[in-house]
Amino acid sequence: MKKIEHIGIAVKSLEKSNDLYEKLLGTPSYKEEEVVSEGVKTSFFKTGPNKIELLEATKEDSPIAKFIAKKGEGIHHIAFEVEDIVAEIARLKAEGFIVLNDVPKKGADNKLVAFVHPKTTNGVLLELCQEIG
Repeated sequence: MKKIEHIGIAVKSLEKSNDLYEKLLGTPSYKEEEVVSEGVKTSFFKTGPNKIELLEATKEDSPIAKFIAKKGEGIHHIAFEVEDIVAEIARLKAEGFIVLNDVPKKGADNKLVAFVHPKTTNGVLLELCQEIG
């Protein structure tokens, strides 16, 4: 794992949260997109080398909707940039971690992604990210 790629924050309203984070960070969102397969709209902010991804559910049964219903708004996941996501999935499985995706899938911000179950990471959902292309 090379570095923390971003911190994902579950929000009820992307519009309201975009305003809040724009004021907080002093910079506008640099990208918004929808990931239909995950039932989520995302918005990314960058400050220095750090990125924050805001996530709003687009479907009531999406992972983000379920997270907010159970825990409320807040930190949803920490994403790590990896060099080779397929090799990292294999390595983590060999170490005994539960990886939720045997095959990486297309995520937001031009990334291939896979998630590591929080049961095996002290309650923290981890995302592996590899730049596409």
